[in-house]
Amino acid sequence: MDDPIKKLQPNRKGEVRYRFVVDAGPDPTTGKRRQLTVTRDTLKEAKAEYARIVSQRNAGTLIAPSKLTVAQLVDMWLALVTPDVEAKTARSYVDAMAYVKTHLGAQRVQQLTEEDVQSLVEWMLTSARRIGGEPGTGLSARTVSLTLGRLRAVLILGIRRGILARNVAEYVTVPKEARKAARAKKRERKPWNEDEVRQFLAGIRDTREFGGWMLTFIAERPAEVCGARWAEDIDLANGTTTIGNTRTLTYDPSRPRGERSVVVEKDAKTDAGERALPLPLPTWVGLKMFRAIQDAERIAAGDGYENSGYVMVDELGRPWKTDKLRREAYKLMDATGVRRVRLYDARHAVLSWMANNGVPDTVVSAWAGHTDLSFTKRIYVHPDPQSLKVGSDKLGELLG
Repeated sequence: MDDPIKKLQPNRKGEVRYRFVVDAGPDPTTGKRRQLTVTRDTLKEAKAEYARIVSQRNAGTLIAPSKLTVAQLVDMWLALVTPDVEAKTARSYVDAMAYVKTHLGAQRVQQLTEEDVQSLVEWMLTSARRIGGEPGTGLSARTVSLTLGRLRAVLILGIRRGILARNVAEYVTVPKEARKAARAKKRERKPWNEDEVRQFLAGIRDTREFGGWMLTFIAERPAEVCGARWAEDIDLANGTTTIGNTRTLTYDPSRPRGERSVVVEKDAKTDAGERALPLPLPTWVGLKMFRAIQDAERIAAGDGYENSGYVMVDELGRPWKTDKLRREAYKLMDATGVRRVRLYDARHAVLSWMANNGVPDTVVSAWAGHTDLSFTKRIYVHPDPQSLKVGSDKLGELLG
């Protein structure tokens, strides 16, 4: 067998170098065979490098030089993961990776360093915002953390495909100060207390959609409220509601302007999420009244009525979307004089009230549609001052 290492002619300075060409195996992105041309200053160095490459190639651990960019690897990852997830989740992946492609996309992925990833984090925290606020300002620590997580997954794909030797994003984190500020901001966002819930309900009792709003106050998610259907989900005869259908919005930039908000209808994410709940009497009464209102509207509208079958519909039977649910909720909060909170915070308030008033944890978690009891307690149960007074009263019995 011919010696693969060839001695080159002396260069202008009279220096002699050694070169070899070696099969590096298939390209991980194209599948085509690759050849590496390597030049070293001494025969000893050339032999050592040749042996290393052949050994790693045979072991399947060879990382050959590649011109693949960060953006190209991101696109490879998106093509792999997005077909198997819901449209809204896929959109969140694309949005998270848009920041990476903007800041690091043109860079060769094999040249990416921890410092580059840290630079991405700093940029996102200070000036990366494009929408949802003032352009050029910083994003939330949660958004940055989610993007970091997706970037780590992208680089893991590079390792699996034999493009990268290590994940340079593995130990990069959101700075402590940013996480601390995010926790402080989260503490500022408080769900309604018991008095505020009662004030809101008293103020909306005469509204047309009162029965529909009551679904929010049995801890249904906004997408579940919008997805509730009379025939399939509401059983007024037996006083129950089945929660399994959701209607939510996702953004599709490939569609024409004005049509990019797309309604996605789907089943609950988990078996626990698909649940049947007994209707509290006020909710049952409210839904019964709302059904009667809709029956009268259908008769009055005649052929102009859309028999969509959903609970939350307008006067012509057209179903509400989650963005309309949110806007109308804010209008009612302003009208009733209660603090503006997210609809999810109304859900938090209800679950917290149940947990702090003697309802067993297992029941609260099942009612919420969770599979993880600890998640319910950690995320959805808020010990507000009114609830903590119960503990104070009990301690009074002990200390008095």
